[in-house]
Amino acid sequence: MAKGKRNKESSAVYKVIEIVGTSTESWADAAKNGVSAASKSLRDLRVAEVDKLDVKIEGNKLIYRAKLKVSFKYHGDD
Repeated sequence: MAKGKRNKESSAVYKVIEIVGTSTESWADAAKNGVSAASKSLRDLRVAEVDKLDVKIEGNKLIYRAKLKVSFKYHGDD
């Protein structure tokens, strides 16, 4: 790369948050639901990393839960 020129992507800043998606069908659906919900209020989602999978038992019903670490491009206060 030429001196003084920087790749925009290499100088970007990302923020990471934790979210929990849920589903009555599967862990994959739980993760998908979490990312889908996050995408409604966060810009430039980049990576969703599954941190933990568990199941909540409500009566005879299973609720699949996926704890995700989601990263998105940080734009500051603009």
